Amino acid sequence: MSHDAGGDTTGEIAGDVAASLGRRPLPLPDNVSAPYWEAAARGEVLYQECPACGHRQFYPRALCTACAAEPEWRPASGRGTVHTFTVIRQNWAEPFRDLAPYVVAVVELEEGPRMMTNVTGCAPEDVHIGMPVEAYTIAVEDGLGVPFWRPAPTD
Repeated sequence: MSHDAGGDTTGEIAGDVAASLGRRPLPLPDNVSAPYWEAAARGEVLYQECPACGHRQFYPRALCTACAAEPEWRPASGRGTVHTFTVIRQNWAEPFRDLAPYVVAVVELEEGPRMMTNVTGCAPEDVHIGMPVEAYTIAVEDGLGVPFWRPAPTD
């Protein structure tokens, strides 16, 4: 997984995404989600796993959705597959109108949980269900990063 500290170290598309973050609404971390956003600022993607029952989950929650124990954070491999997606071709709200067309997808992490995200780094027409993707993060400010996904390199 790579980390872009607001710069363009992973290509033109990541640079475009980084530039657009200054105009987008940013997450507002709370006491439950703060570790996730802090990890993204360091170039990591996290999910939660329950030490009591082994259930894995995402989005950040104070309790395990399977048994109500307190979940722990685990680093994700940064690999996943597109579970489902849509291409946004019209969005008249600022700043999204300048980004269209863009892909909103649900990515299934290699570890099992699914997360909603954007797939970048390819034409929207190239995204498909089952597509292997890899995570990268962009640090927006101290302690706040945002993960994105792009096509995984082929071997």
